[in-house]
Amino acid sequence: MKSVALKGVKQFEIKDVEEPKQESGEVIIDVLKCGICGSDIHYWDAGEPKGLIMGHEYCGKVLDPGSREDLKVGDRVTALPISPCLKCSACRTGNPQYCKDTWTYATGLSLTNPGGLAEKMKIRPDMVIKVPDNITDEEVAMVEPTAVGLHAIHLADIKVGDKVLVIGGGIIGLVSAMFAKMEGARFVGVSETNEARGKKAMRLGVADAFYDAKKETMIQELLEETDGGFDIVIECCGNSPAVSSALSVVKPGGKVILVGVSLNPVTIPTVAAVMHELTVQGAIAYTKEEFQTCIDLMSEKKIEMLKFVDDIVGLKDVQKSYERLTSGVDDAVKILVDPKK
Repeated sequence: MKSVALKGVKQFEIKDVEEPKQESGEVIIDVLKCGICGSDIHYWDAGEPKGLIMGHEYCGKVLDPGSREDLKVGDRVTALPISPCLKCSACRTGNPQYCKDTWTYATGLSLTNPGGLAEKMKIRPDMVIKVPDNITDEEVAMVEPTAVGLHAIHLADIKVGDKVLVIGGGIIGLVSAMFAKMEGARFVGVSETNEARGKKAMRLGVADAFYDAKKETMIQELLEETDGGFDIVIECCGNSPAVSSALSVVKPGGKVILVGVSLNPVTIPTVAAVMHELTVQGAIAYTKEEFQTCIDLMSEKKIEMLKFVDDIVGLKDVQKSYERLTSGVDDAVKILVDPKK
C-alpha cells in the first residue's frame, strides 16, 4: 500500500509498505482523512526518525475489528494515539498523558506504530472510539487537535470576564482561543509573526484582536492596552521569544499555560515569573474524557471545526502541504490528507 514516510530533513518520500496485519487484537482501518499536526512538523524539521509514517489525527473505516466485539466492519472510528501502560500511578489516576510509555509507542509518532499517512493502519483496540454518523470524516480528523486546545483551557481555568492572550495562530492556538471565548473570556487576543494567520483568527471569529509579534514595541503596547497584563496567556509556539513574551505580558499573579513543544532548550526570563509570582503550567495532550467531550461537542453542533480546514490533499501533496504550513506567509492552519485522493 502507499504511504508517506520521513526521508530526511524537511523531506518525505512516497513509499510502498506492507498492509497492516492483525496480530494482538488490533483494529485495522481504512484511513479516510488524516490531519497534519504541528508536532509532526518538528519531526519533519529534524528529519528523524527516518522511515517514520506520521499521522495521529484521523478518521477511518473498520476493516477488521480485532478484539473489539462492539465494533463491526464498516464502522467509522477515530482513536487516541497514545499508548499508556495502564498500570502506573498516572494511568490509575486518569492521566495517561503522563505515562512514560504513552509517547514512546504513540501511533504516528513512533516507528513501531505507523500513523495515518498511509492507506491503512492498525490501532491499539482500547484506544479506538466509534464516532456518531452526524460528524463528517473531516470533523472526526479534527477531534485530536481540538482536545489539545480543550485540555489547555481546562488547565487555564478561565473566569468570566478574563482577558486572554493566545500566542501562536496555528490550529492549537485558534482552537484554544475558541474555547477561551466559550469559557467566558471577555477579550481574546492572538499574537503571531505570520500576519495572514493573525488576521485569519479575527476573520474566523475566535479572536478580538491580532498583535504582530514581529513588532518590537508589542509587549509594551500590550501592557498599556491591558492596564498591566492579561489574566491568562496560552503559549502555543514553544520557542524562546514566544515563551518570553508570555511571561512578560501576563499580569502579576496571572497564569501562563505552555502548550507549545520544543525539541531544543528554551531560554526565558525567569525573573518575570519570580517577581510577579506567576503560575506557569505545562499542558500535554488531553484526558480520554476530554477527547470524548470534543466528539460530543461536534455531534451536538456546539462547535464548528470545518471552518479551520484549509485544504484536503492526497499523499503526493504532503510535502507541499508541510512547506505551505511552515512558509510564514500562508494563512493555512489545518490541512487534511485523503490517502485515496
